[in-house]
Amino acid sequence: MTALRRASACPMDAILRLLMGPWTTYILWVLRNDGPTRFGALKRKVAGISAKILTERLRLLEEAEIIRRDYKPTIPPQVTYSLSRRGHELAPVLDQLDEIARRWSAETEARAGAKAAE
Repeated sequence: MTALRRASACPMDAILRLLMGPWTTYILWVLRNDGPTRFGALKRKVAGISAKILTERLRLLEEAEIIRRDYKPTIPPQVTYSLSRRGHELAPVLDQLDEIARRWSAETEARAGAKAAE
């Protein structure tokens, strides 16, 4: 049973529960912007996340078929994560969230600047 099916019978509820999990959208954002990324690089780019939580989130996203895990049996093993077809479908949503976040950040800075000038 996938994470999307387990959460709820309502499709919107299920996807929101998955995407609103801790660090999930940040992980997807990094994969969206940087493309295929190895675990260590992903951990460095998602500042503050522990290896345990990153592993849990990646497994959940892989189970939901939003990301793809590519394993190469080299020494050391090479594991690369990337967006799947479903993950790429989220690109416009992630782009819109980025636009809103940047606008809100600019508004907050402008208000802070105005208050400091008073």
